[in-house]
Amino acid sequence: MIKNYIKVAWRNLVKHKVYSALNIGGLAIGIAVTMLIGLWGYFQYSFDRFLPGYEQAYQVRRNFNSNGDTLTFSSTSLKLADALRSQIPEIEYVAETDQVSAHGLRVGETKLFSKGIFAAEDFLKIFPYAASQGNLTSALKDPYSIVITASTAKALFGTADAVNKVVRFDNHDNLKVTAVIKDLPANSTFQFKYLVPFKYFEISQNWVKEARTSSFADNNFWQFVKLRPGVSYSSVAAKIRDIEKGETSSVNAINSNVIMQPMKDWHLYNSYKNGKATGGFIEYVRMFTIIGVFVLLIACINFVNLSTARFEKRAREVGVRKAIGSGRNDLIVQFLAEAGLVVAVSFALCLFLVQLVLPYFNSLTGTTISIPFESPVFWLIAVASVAAITLIAGSRPAFYLSSFKPVMVLKGSVKAGRGATLSRKLLVILQFSCSIALIISTVVIYNQIQYAKNRPTGYHLNRLVTTDMNEDLSRNYPALKNELIESGVVEAVTTSSSPATGVYSHGDVDSWAGKYPGETVELGYITASDGYLQTLGMQLLSGREFIKNSQTDSLSLILNEAAVKRLRLKDPLNQTISKNGKQYRIVGVVKDALMDSPYANADPTAFVNGGGWNMIYRLSAGVDTRKAIEKLTGIFNKYNPAFPYDYRFVDDDYNQKFNEELLVGKLSAIFATLAIFVSCLGLFGMAAFIAQQRIKEIGVRKVLGASITQLWFLLSKDFLVLVILSCLIASPIAWLFLEEWLQKYTYRITIGPRVFCIATLSAIIITITTVSYQSIKAALTNPVKSLKTE
Repeated sequence: MIKNYIKVAWRNLVKHKVYSALNIGGLAIGIAVTMLIGLWGYFQYSFDRFLPGYEQAYQVRRNFNSNGDTLTFSSTSLKLADALRSQIPEIEYVAETDQVSAHGLRVGETKLFSKGIFAAEDFLKIFPYAASQGNLTSALKDPYSIVITASTAKALFGTADAVNKVVRFDNHDNLKVTAVIKDLPANSTFQFKYLVPFKYFEISQNWVKEARTSSFADNNFWQFVKLRPGVSYSSVAAKIRDIEKGETSSVNAINSNVIMQPMKDWHLYNSYKNGKATGGFIEYVRMFTIIGVFVLLIACINFVNLSTARFEKRAREVGVRKAIGSGRNDLIVQFLAEAGLVVAVSFALCLFLVQLVLPYFNSLTGTTISIPFESPVFWLIAVASVAAITLIAGSRPAFYLSSFKPVMVLKGSVKAGRGATLSRKLLVILQFSCSIALIISTVVIYNQIQYAKNRPTGYHLNRLVTTDMNEDLSRNYPALKNELIESGVVEAVTTSSSPATGVYSHGDVDSWAGKYPGETVELGYITASDGYLQTLGMQLLSGREFIKNSQTDSLSLILNEAAVKRLRLKDPLNQTISKNGKQYRIVGVVKDALMDSPYANADPTAFVNGGGWNMIYRLSAGVDTRKAIEKLTGIFNKYNPAFPYDYRFVDDDYNQKFNEELLVGKLSAIFATLAIFVSCLGLFGMAAFIAQQRIKEIGVRKVLGASITQLWFLLSKDFLVLVILSCLIASPIAWLFLEEWLQKYTYRITIGPRVFCIATLSAIIITITTVSYQSIKAALTNPVKSLKTE
């Protein structure tokens, strides 16, 4: 029986090629979009979960009470790490680290400049990465050791065994390779090329060594912990919460609560509000899951509409089958079998389409997604999905077609009732409402990105270049700076503790004029050498810049507008503020610059006279960039021969801040286009069917003098009305959703009527274009052919 159903179903598919192609193509695209989003969503969910024991791994964070506002920081102190080790027995391992930073590695004449981490000995016990060579259990015990990834080992040593070989680190010390780990997968939050023991960091940097015995307020490091097996975070949360408050001499410690975030949430829940991880990338995963459901729903609606619209073609078949003894259940099974065959063929085509576009999709999203053909779970989900889509898309046609009465059918008196026509119209409205909502969302996301991109940054990004400095460059900086200026390719040079597009350090202000009792203020701090404002092109509003080689400026600072406002300073010049027991004099006020998020207000920041490991320089106007880089390579190699010249353009770094939103915008545009395309397939099929159904009416009207334009309007107006109704329904729903989405941005657009007009006009043009072919084709048909036969 089932075999017979499949044969009949296959014959129907082959006999009605156009409708079959529309159904299969629409469903295949809908399922493909849903599969892509599902694979992408699972990839995002899988971050860091490949590590054994990830459930017990946490990052330590601080909630800082800033006058009633709770600010969450990932930077912590070494004193806190020691306190967690000694006071919280439920914690099995503690590992302090520096932030990921670039350093030089050299073996013979092979030189690399790549990113790594200074990590404590327990780091590889908390994060047990797979070893390629060596033993990871004690790999970071020796201060003068290094753990490298497989790709780094190949770059430095070729195919030879790297363990026990020596790597020159920053042209300063020789470090012995104690282990090689496999390259980190793309779904790892950590991305590094090597690990150097934190003990080496302390030995080589005095300020790090001093931070070990300093204050809880010395928050310059990251730290990670692993709870003992069977221990839950809730059982230690209360113990660690107030662990810093015993240091009563520190305002920062008194106002800080220690919290931990589980490793499984790092990637998806990276946004904190009021001290809790409330969102982040998970919002986009949810958004695209909804989009995937919309596109699949649109494809299913196509199937339902095209199947029920052809009821007259199948009505006599149903009548005959019932007359010769078929029961309604038999007919339902038959039509569901036909639907199942369509869905199965669509799924097979979907696999081909997904496999075809995956390389482009991975390139666009920065993922390494593949179809897990070898996974039984994948095939179980696939079979369940095919069955579910069959029931969703095939149930209404099956129950509707099987309900015909044979006597009425064979007399030819079965016509589409108002209920059938109305239901099809409602499904078309639902279908286009989803599509139009996606169009509106795409336009709003694009406008928000452009709005932020066009926002004044407060400094000049063009031709600004940055290079990470090592000891050689730092030691030779005065001579290097002079030669860069004399070369003519560089017009200004400076150094700072943070790159031009970030603020790496934050700290409390102990006191200032007008401070309220118990008030706390935390500012961003950037140590900068002379020429910093000039090099970056920042606007000095009052006062002066730091004076070159001036001892009197050692305790001077410059505030930005946001910091002046935060401290409520009416006449800030020459006033003093206290930080870490030192009195600093304000010598200048600079216009706010967007050094962190382009969507948020400028961070209140103080610029302190000093310098740092970031060299920032501006290429001279009119100099060819390629030739300038060639000349700079020779100069940097002269003062830093142990390492390759490494540089980044600041405008590229700034543009990376839009990567997440740009990705969302591109994906939204792609999926909205596919949703519209699938909707148009349905409209095309419906228009073809209605034109065929009304062919005799068209012939009569044409004989009576109707023009092609009048006939086109006759066949198109119903679809236009449905699309306009869809716009009226989709617009307020999309507005509510997008208004909520925009709330996370401080600097955001206002959604005006223009967006909805664009979406409505686009939908109307698309509808007219889709329907017109069938309408004009029907209007041009010779009426003699339409009327001569029944």
